[in-house]
Amino acid sequence: MSRSPSSSGLLPLPGSPGSSWAMYKARFKALFNGADTSVLVAFWIFGLINNLSYVVILSAALDLVGPDIPKAVVLLADVMPSFATKLVAPYFIHKVPYSVRVLVMTGLSTGGMFLIALTPSSIPIKLFGVAISSVSSGAGELSFLGLTHYYGHFSLAAWGSGTGGAGLVGAGLYVFLTGTLGLTVKKSLLTCAFLPFIMLISFFLILPLGPLHRASSMKEYTSVNSSDNLTLVREDLNDEEIAELPVDSASQSLLAPGPSTVSEAYTSHSPRRSVSPTPSFHKKQSKLIQNLKRARLLFFPYMLPLLLVYIAEYTINQGVSPTLLFPLQSSPFNEFRSFYPFYNLLYQLGVFVARSSSPFIRLHNLYLPSFLQVGNLALLITQSLYWWIPSVYIIFAIIFWEGLLGGAVYVNTFAEIMENVPEEEREFSLGATSVSDSGGICIAGFIGMSLEVALCNKQVRNGRSWCKTL
Repeated sequence: MSRSPSSSGLLPLPGSPGSSWAMYKARFKALFNGADTSVLVAFWIFGLINNLSYVVILSAALDLVGPDIPKAVVLLADVMPSFATKLVAPYFIHKVPYSVRVLVMTGLSTGGMFLIALTPSSIPIKLFGVAISSVSSGAGELSFLGLTHYYGHFSLAAWGSGTGGAGLVGAGLYVFLTGTLGLTVKKSLLTCAFLPFIMLISFFLILPLGPLHRASSMKEYTSVNSSDNLTLVREDLNDEEIAELPVDSASQSLLAPGPSTVSEAYTSHSPRRSVSPTPSFHKKQSKLIQNLKRARLLFFPYMLPLLLVYIAEYTINQGVSPTLLFPLQSSPFNEFRSFYPFYNLLYQLGVFVARSSSPFIRLHNLYLPSFLQVGNLALLITQSLYWWIPSVYIIFAIIFWEGLLGGAVYVNTFAEIMENVPEEEREFSLGATSVSDSGGICIAGFIGMSLEVALCNKQVRNGRSWCKTL
């Protein structure tokens, strides 16, 4: 069912009726009416710091493994442990108090960064540190999204905005430390290793803990009358609270670079239907078949374009961009290693702009930007092979355009689901579709491992050995 911009919470397009400045001011004021500033600040920091290490590690991929190892190895080490954590942790993490979770996540993230920074030459140990930080990020996403239950939909929007800013801040911070300040990679990573402690300050000093303390005596799972022979699985959000979350808050919380932010809020932290404590095999099989049929209906309109855009953009970032090099005298850099993190900064800037634009600009055709992204991949591969684009500044523009396309497909995919999928199917649809971005990143990681090596070897054979001197 389609909705008007007014009913969906989207701001009107410039030039349309109701697009006056007074209308924009009224919409923004209404959006944050009743918001607690401390809650907004705390959850924005949670989102920022939780995802910051992910972005910093990807920005430092070249410096971590050197020119001879594909950067996609770092991508896989940075994504797969987090993805596995989000699959497994929901079955037990509810038994751990939030204060303990924040302490553990801070320790894991800091410890991982120290391993990465202090290991002089052992790439396996560096990748182990990357994996530890990835586990912290995955557990943080589950925990902080669960925490939004106690603080309302404003906390969800603030979390999403913080995760969106993490991409830009993380990439910019690494470029600033290594480029502008001229710090070594080791000192830059050691500096970033202390950032997770800001989560402790945000949780224990900024966040009002009253709502959490009032709910601390509640158990995660409660049973109904035994005569019903049913067990009600209770999680963090109930049906009334889900209904109270406005569409605009859900859409605007889709600012995260990482995958499944909104789907976690609407699936992992909403109540499940009552189920039999000992369901039969046939009932389980029937439910699985039913869900597969429901997911099949989502594949072509939503899942496939999101999958395509993630495969294309992460293949560019980890498999192609390390080989997009130019003579130093025709570039703004003093060394070849500076190209890669700056490309990542431009990409993250494009993603942030696109994911922040959904209240103003909406895309309904998801395949067009996805195919354009595949075109970007083909274009940049030919540039790596034949070096036919004469200026690095044109490459800068293409990388920024890549970020715009990727961010636009991500945020508009979930916005389309929120607007067009019937309410009774929306919860499942958000969760099922979120698999596409994680799957796309993993596929791109495996593609990038072989693609970067092949492109670099081709450049060396053609007399351009810059990729071997990074």
